Order: sequence, then structure tokens, then C-alpha cells
Amino acid sequence: MTVDSPGPGTSPRSPTGAHMSSAREGGGADGSRIVNSLCGMCATHCPIQVEVREGRAVWLQGNPNDRTMGTSLCARGAAGLTLEDDDERPRQPMIRVGARGAGQWRPVGWDEALDYVAGKLAEAIGRHGSRTVALSDRGGHFADLTRRFLRALGSPNYFDHDSSCASNAHHAARSLFGLGRAGLSYDIKETRHIVLYGRNLVESLMVKEVKDFIGALGKGARCTYIDPRVSLTACKATRYWQIRPATDYALNLAIIHEVLADGLYDRKFVARWVSGMDYLAEAVRGCTPEWQEAHTGIPAAELRAFVREIAEDAPNVIFHGGWMTARHRQSFYVSRTAYILNVLMGAIEVPGGVVLAKGPADLGRKGLNRLTAGMPEVREERVDGAGRRLPHIDPAAGLLHRLFAAMECGAPYPITAYVAYRHDPLTGAPDPEAVKRALDRLDLLVAIDVNYSETAWYSDVILPETTYLERGGIIATLPGPKPAFAIRDQALAPRFDTRPAWWIFREVLRRLGLGGRFDFDGIEDIWRHQLEGTGVTLDDLRAKGVVPLAERPVLFDREDGLRFPTPSGTIEMRSAVLDKAGLPSLAPFAAPAELDEGEFRLLFGRTAVHTHGQTMNNPLLHDMRPDNPVWMHPDRAAALGIADGDAVEISRGGTAVVTTVEVTPLIHPEAVFLFHGYGRTVPAQTRACGRGVADQRLQTGMLHTFDPAGGGSAMTETIVRVRRIEVPE
Repeated sequence: MTVDSPGPGTSPRSPTGAHMSSAREGGGADGSRIVNSLCGMCATHCPIQVEVREGRAVWLQGNPNDRTMGTSLCARGAAGLTLEDDDERPRQPMIRVGARGAGQWRPVGWDEALDYVAGKLAEAIGRHGSRTVALSDRGGHFADLTRRFLRALGSPNYFDHDSSCASNAHHAARSLFGLGRAGLSYDIKETRHIVLYGRNLVESLMVKEVKDFIGALGKGARCTYIDPRVSLTACKATRYWQIRPATDYALNLAIIHEVLADGLYDRKFVARWVSGMDYLAEAVRGCTPEWQEAHTGIPAAELRAFVREIAEDAPNVIFHGGWMTARHRQSFYVSRTAYILNVLMGAIEVPGGVVLAKGPADLGRKGLNRLTAGMPEVREERVDGAGRRLPHIDPAAGLLHRLFAAMECGAPYPITAYVAYRHDPLTGAPDPEAVKRALDRLDLLVAIDVNYSETAWYSDVILPETTYLERGGIIATLPGPKPAFAIRDQALAPRFDTRPAWWIFREVLRRLGLGGRFDFDGIEDIWRHQLEGTGVTLDDLRAKGVVPLAERPVLFDREDGLRFPTPSGTIEMRSAVLDKAGLPSLAPFAAPAELDEGEFRLLFGRTAVHTHGQTMNNPLLHDMRPDNPVWMHPDRAAALGIADGDAVEISRGGTAVVTTVEVTPLIHPEAVFLFHGYGRTVPAQTRACGRGVADQRLQTGMLHTFDPAGGGSAMTETIVRVRRIEVPE
């Protein structure tokens, strides 16, 4: 078959029946209308407005009702129009007929595809129980939907992607505050000094956050940026430290040492809200600025000057806890010490600092009715042990790499069916060949996606989801100093025979005899259920897109109004949860291994015009950055006889890739760097297939290497060799 065939019974812009929400009509004199929605080009989900004319989207912009964002969009958000017009995406359900990954598919109708999936699930559950089914997605605002699907099945095994992203930062925050990463927000707009550990705001971007960052700098705020690579954010910083890879924990220990030694912390705040200060002082004993200089390369005098600066700017300072923190084996402690520095500076719940994220209940308002509420409780232990065998790991998200380990060995029980929804672990997780070996143990692998992801191409069934412009989604709560409700409304009829996820999950459950556990007739029924009792009407939400629940940012009383859901009720320098898990709250620093000649630590990162591997085949974004040469420092390149533009081979453990080199001082000499998301292998994506190299394929043997305290993959522990090669003309 040709995978780009739309199949029988489909035509561009054809309505597809009862799953459509009633997109609103009316508008301008030319027949145009404006639909408020949420962007779907990355996981940030910025509020947007869609101008629709004659059934087509003709303009996208930020939703001006969200005043901080205004009408701005990033390049990826603007490229939503080209996603909609792109034909190189799944157009109807498909069932695999050849070997996994061979690209041999049989186009089918929805009834046949759903019957097949439900039949396989019924067989798996009949043999092993409901716990044999696992699902992963990208988490975020819409995970309540996928969690309901799994709860309806009776499985505990929901996973998000954070073990390859923010797991370390999330668990570091939980260990200190009792609140996860999403329970904290950063008042960047009003800060006087922001410290970023590889948090590349300007490229790995959220529009609102970037505007606040640039605005703060314009008002005189300082930025210290710490990263082995010079990113675009480093170019905006007032101080840049090109730190030695995997040594940022040593830097933080020394900063804390200096703050305590000079008494530069907020004694009143610490006395009121903090426990374990003696533990902290002992943990940093001997971690002087000179000690860290030997590890990090950052001069001791510069560190002391930085500490004096921060003390002057406190409490309106931010030490960012990190975003994508799946880097090395002590990344958890980097995030934890960054959060600790916010506490010592008294930068908690103050303008320009770290603000506790508020939800409706914090304002005396009723929140959205959760879709998981009222569902049968699942008592089975998670297959990864999160929350029980691993008491320090949040069971709401889990550890995806431990799911793959369970697939491989069948312990503690078999996982035989797996649904990947909007998630591509063959791109996002280390060592895709190891992931494939785990997936090969499955009886059923289902991909629900808009794109031909690497995981979709390897699956047994592809259930194509409508694009974000073609579907309504469940209402989201946006926590923060000004919490809000936000809606993704449907702007367009689907071009092809695709369906929204809520419809897919409902239809699978109906075929399993569980339809009563998801008994909604349409997306508007779901919306009304979510909004019942909140005081916010569906008409208001659709009219504005975003409905704030407070008129101005809310700050709690720092004298007696803070609440930290830790076992002690305090901010715990020594964590009771980590004690229970047998883990140190602050481990001794472990210096990275010395490298041989020709060896490098492999680093990777984001470019502002792509979302991981999701957008590589987008016609507009592909043209903006189609390739990813490897960055290498001039001194190392000269020693290896490599010049700018040469062809090189990068290898590790029997895996080798060929690319060109970009010789630049913007990367630390011990490292090489690649932009992530390239090296696509799906032939149906003709623009992206074979372009660039995939950093994850060089992470051979790294799937089960992770930070034990935070659970995040230790991707930048990957050591590679690089050599110049001759490429035939």
C-alpha cells in the first residue's frame, strides 16, 4: 500500500460524524469567524485564536485575552497552518501486516481497527488481569482523560514522559516542599536576578515566559546562565559560565557553603519555615569556592562575586529548578540545591521570586470536576513500584524506563499491551534499539497520534488523531499566581478519517463492555461535566478561551499563610521521604570520569523552531532547520585533525553515525553537541527521513542508567568517540 493514500470514503474537509464538537458560526462580513483554542505544536499549549474562513484556517495568533502573551506566537505555533495542510500524516486507521517497523500496513475503517484493539486488550486482560495494560503520554493539561481510560480498564500503569525530561526537578521539589514542579511558578517578569542551569528559555520556549524574561532584562534584571554550551539564552545573559559537564552539583554546593559561611541567608524566613539546617551545613562542609573550581572550571573569585550579587538582589531572585533535567546521575541534587538556594534567599512567595502555584481551591473557588473522580479505585501496585517499593517516586507519573524493564523480564508481572498516546519513546528515550527489544515482547502496541512518529511506525495499530485545530479537548486548569480555566475548541472539520482521543477511548471501552465508565455523548457533555458547580459557564469559556479565576496575582501570607505538605509541614533540608527510601537528601558530589583522547560527553538540546521529533517533517519548520551538524570545540578538533565542515563518524558501543562537524568555541572542550529530534527513519515522512542524526541512537546501553533519587534518565552520561572520515564524492 501507499501510506499517503487517504483510503476509501474520505475527502478533504469531510465531516466525520458525531465526534465533532459544534464549532461556532458567525463572525466577520466576509464569513470569517474567530475560534478560541489552545496551540498543539508543543506541550506548552499556549492560548490561541484561529481565524476560519470558508472552512479553512487562514490565520493563527496568540489569544489577546491572555494579556501576558498577547497576540504573539513562536515559529512552531505559526506553523500550525502547515501541519493542517500536510498530507504526510496518518489519514485513516491502519493495522500492521508485516514485521514491526517494516512499514507494511492495511488501511481499515474505524470499526475494524477498534474491534481489533478491543479484542487484543480483552485477550491480554483475560490472561493477566487489567494491570497488564500500560499507557504513556506526554502528560500536562489533558492527562485526566488518559488516566480515566486506564482507571476504567482497572490498570494502575499510567506513565508520562518525564523520566526523559523533568522527573528529577519534579521529585526534587517534592522532597523539599511536598509540592511537585507544577506546584511552583516563577515570577520572571519582576525578578532582579534569574539563575538558569541549562534552562534555555529563548529556544526551548514558552512565549509568555520568554516575553517576561526579555522584559525583565530590559528593566535591568540580571541573568546568570550556566551551561557547557552557549545557547541563545546565554547570549542574553549578563553572566555566562561555561561549566564543565556534569559538575553543576559541585557549583551549587559551593554557593550554599558561601551563603551559609557569610550569613547571607534570610534568617527570619528560614527560622519560620525550614527544618534540617544543621544537616545542610554538614552536607556542604568543605565545599569551598576553591574546591568547586577544581571540578567546574569556574574561578573561585567569580563565584564569590556572584554570591554577593545574589545577596544584594534577594529576595527578588530565582534559581530555576530546571526543565529537561534527564542529564546525569546527580541531576536530582542539582535541582534540589537550586530550590534550596531560593529558600535561603527568602525568595519564596515574593514578587520576582518563586511563587506557589494557586489552584481554584486556594481562592475559595470550586475546581473542575475531575474525569477520574467516581471511578473504581485501582488497588494493584504499579509495575514500576512508584509510591510503594519506591516511596520517593510520584506514582502519578511513574518511571517509563522501568516500564520497559518490566516488559523485558516480565517482573514483577507481565506487561503485554501498551498504548502510546501523543508520545514517541523511540525518539524521547535513550537507546531505541533497547526500547524495541522491550516492545517486541508485547502482544499489542497501539499508537494514537497525529504524526507518523517512530513509535507509531513500529506499532501494531495506528489510530490517527485529529489535529489540534480539528478537535475539542478537555478543559484545562492553568495553575499559577492567577489560576485560570482554558479550553481547546474545535475550529475545523477533519480533513481525513481521523478522530479525537476522547472518542477513541470511549469506543474502545464500549467494545470491552465498559462504556458506562465513559458515558459521554460528545465533547460538550464532557465540558459541562467538568464545569458543573464552578461558576464558569461554557459560553464564557468559549467566548474568551481563557477565564482567570482571580483579578490579580495572589500571594499567601509569609508569616502564617504558607502550607508545605511534607511529613513535617516544613521545607525539609533533610527529607523524610528520602530517608524512608534510604537515600541521602544531599549526596556527596561524584566527579565525572576523565575522558580519553578522542572521547567526548554527548550533549543535546533544543532549537527554537522544532518540538523534539514532532515537527521535523513540518514543511515550514523543516526548511528553517533541516539538519543538525555536531558541535566541537576548536582545540579538540585541531588535536584530531578535524576542520569545520568535515565529515565525522560518532560512535559508541557498536553504533556509529556519520554527520558533518561545526567547529565552534560555543561548546565545552569535553563535550560535543547535537540538536535533538533528527535522524528520522519513517519513509512516509519524506522531508525528515534520513536528515541529520539522532542523539538517542548513540545512547547505547543507557536505557536503564538513571538518577536513583529523581528517576530521570542520565542521558548525558553517554561517552562517544569522534573521528574524521572521508566521504566518497
